[in-house]
Amino acid sequence: MTDTTAAAPAETPEEDVIEQKAVRLAKRDRLIAERADASGGAYPVAVPVTDTIPAVRERYAHLEAGEETGDVVSIAGRVVFSRNTGKLCFAALQAGDGSRIQAMVSLAAVGEESLQRWKELVDLGDHVSVTGEVISSRRGELSVMVSDWAIASKALLPLPNLYSELSEEARVRSRYLDLIAREQARSTVRARAKVNASLRATFAERDFIEIETPMLQVQPGGAAARPFVTHSNAFDAELYLRIAPELYLKRAVVGGIDRTFEINRNFRNEGADSTHSPEFAMLEAYQAYTDYNGIADLTQALVQNAAIAVSGSTEVTWADGTVYDLGGQWDRISMYDSLSEAAGVTITPQTGIPELEALAAANDVDAPAHPTHGKWVEELWEHFVKGGLTRPTFVMDFPVDTSPLVRDHRSIPGVVEKWDLYVRGFELATGYSELIDPVIQRERFVEQAKLADRGDDEAMRIDEEFLRAMEHGLPPMGGMGMGIDRLIMAITGLGIRETILFPLVK
Repeated sequence: MTDTTAAAPAETPEEDVIEQKAVRLAKRDRLIAERADASGGAYPVAVPVTDTIPAVRERYAHLEAGEETGDVVSIAGRVVFSRNTGKLCFAALQAGDGSRIQAMVSLAAVGEESLQRWKELVDLGDHVSVTGEVISSRRGELSVMVSDWAIASKALLPLPNLYSELSEEARVRSRYLDLIAREQARSTVRARAKVNASLRATFAERDFIEIETPMLQVQPGGAAARPFVTHSNAFDAELYLRIAPELYLKRAVVGGIDRTFEINRNFRNEGADSTHSPEFAMLEAYQAYTDYNGIADLTQALVQNAAIAVSGSTEVTWADGTVYDLGGQWDRISMYDSLSEAAGVTITPQTGIPELEALAAANDVDAPAHPTHGKWVEELWEHFVKGGLTRPTFVMDFPVDTSPLVRDHRSIPGVVEKWDLYVRGFELATGYSELIDPVIQRERFVEQAKLADRGDDEAMRIDEEFLRAMEHGLPPMGGMGMGIDRLIMAITGLGIRETILFPLVK
């Protein structure tokens, strides 16, 4: 049996996989026998490599059909296509970035024994090293005319059909196959790397310092979310995976690191859908002596620079072909004013809960968990306003009771200086004029503790260590948090499971 001329179907029957694996294991045994005097068994420690496939393609892109160069290179790649004929074998070798080059193994160049070994041993999915002259075939295909070759790694399982689309479930469960088979998967990895590099460059230009804060915490804080709980054997203590780095980053600001940020993982023991993942990458940043307006300006620059890094422009093209403009000055709207306009009823921070409940009932809006004035306002705003946002928009000035870490608005009683940034219909980032008064912060924590006592799993707890840090003097500042996965979504148009390389799946 041989599988060198055709890839496995997208959904290969298990019995076929078992049969193909048995054949490939036998080939592995043969490789071991042939290398009995060498260390490393079937898999060599190293193979000759003088050039990469992308570099060869770039350097010899000018070759015309039938042209020879006399230049000898050694390259390595994965076999993704193979066609064996009597005296000449063709293979497409693929690099990690998806670029390919043709390898031509001929009787005249390698001899009968080597050609026969190629035919008998090389399968789709194998990593091979080839050495030979760079030429352009008679059909104009950039190629290496092989004079020597070696199997670098033997694939024991067949590749999926590279010409059939993998299902989404197969893509996220076997991302390594997705990366081999699909350019979109590879480009998303590159886009994410460019975004992270751009974020760091934008911060560096503004003299921010990147720091790292604990992922294991004695108590979770910095966000309204349900944490994951674990146990430390060393300390014999219950610990929590962090839901946000905020309270530690603010401690750093107390210590004099006036401009700081962190890009790292957060964990929230909540639902998973097209925009939420229990584990996600988060950016948080804090800047002393600015407010939520200055932080909004910073956030707009971060997102626009990231878009340029990926797409070369603030106009990005999503996976479905939609062109979305992240450029220009983004709108800033009031939560209360925009809700009042959309609902046709004046709603203010003083509007009572019975009035909000009546408005919700009249419009089939479900009650939020543990309803307060602020939670009702945010629920109604999502119903009336959120779906109508098309351009990137900062939604400003939130209810005080849903934002315990935020400074009171300087001129509007009952609200805080907080914004949420909406892009592509979902919340991308949030920013504050940070609360720096430890007395008021304690009062807010106490109110949150009361909600927790009434069963609100997302309510914050009183953090005495953080309050003690605040009592040493926290300067006026603005802060922001943004999901990296969601930023990739905004730029690429993909869902969250596509932007996370290895998402959690059951």
